[in-house]
Amino acid sequence: MSASELAEEEERRKKRAPWGVIALVLLTGLALIRNGSGEFDVGPPQPASAAAADARLPGGTFSGAPAALPYSVVDRVRIPAISVDAPVLPVGLDAAGWVDAPPPEDPNLAGWFTGAVSPGEKGTAVVVGHVDNKQGPAVFYGLGALKKGHRVEVHRQDGKTAVFEIYGIEVFEKDNFPGDRVYGSRNTPELRVITCGGGFSKQNGYNGNVVVFARLVEVR
Repeated sequence: MSASELAEEEERRKKRAPWGVIALVLLTGLALIRNGSGEFDVGPPQPASAAAADARLPGGTFSGAPAALPYSVVDRVRIPAISVDAPVLPVGLDAAGWVDAPPPEDPNLAGWFTGAVSPGEKGTAVVVGHVDNKQGPAVFYGLGALKKGHRVEVHRQDGKTAVFEIYGIEVFEKDNFPGDRVYGSRNTPELRVITCGGGFSKQNGYNGNVVVFARLVEVR
């Protein structure tokens, strides 16, 4: 990078929300995707207990990991195992301090949280999306059906595709969300893909979030 590019990158890093702030927001009851409707006959699939991430082991600890990538805006996310192929919209925090979500009217749209790293950078990147809207299933409806070993492909505007391998899928209650575990920064590139899940009521919506834990295994 040139000196000016390095300066711009440093400025971007300074503007990113610290993980402690993100974890605090989540631990105070954040409904990451607050517009889930639950208005369809069969609920979304929920993660199997066997798919839980092993909390004792850092997700990035494995041989052959590719080098971390520089910053880049995200363009698209693909999850072949559940037929997801969706454009990605940058999202931040809304006026109330919540992590924002993509507009619910478009069922095939994901959001990349720009307060964290970009997918492929060292640290934990975050991609969010709705499980449903009033018309039916949305982009991450099938997230809970994923299994360890499935892959998430994130295409970046620098032309590179960061490929992440899933090592855990879990559902957490929003009132007891383990922010440090989910969002804690690691020394290798990681990805979290998040949507609503758990039980549903008309009064309160979904009571949990489905979280996919994945680590960078390939760059194309």
